[in-house]
Amino acid sequence: MQVVRLYNRMKAVLKNREKIVLELRYGLLNGASKTQREVASMLGISRSYVSRIEKKAIKKLNKELKVEN
Repeated sequence: MQVVRLYNRMKAVLKNREKIVLELRYGLLNGASKTQREVASMLGISRSYVSRIEKKAIKKLNKELKVEN
């Protein structure tokens, strides 16, 4: 049930690019996680930008999940 809750929060809270970065970085779609460098290459952005997007998305999700409880 936690996974369903996480995906629902991701859809509601995150921008599309943030969601894509988290899915790729942590293998949420197919179980194969990617490095920041691989994600950056796939999206055509810098590795440091992937890092910033990832941090921001995790912070947003964390805040949202804390509010729920």
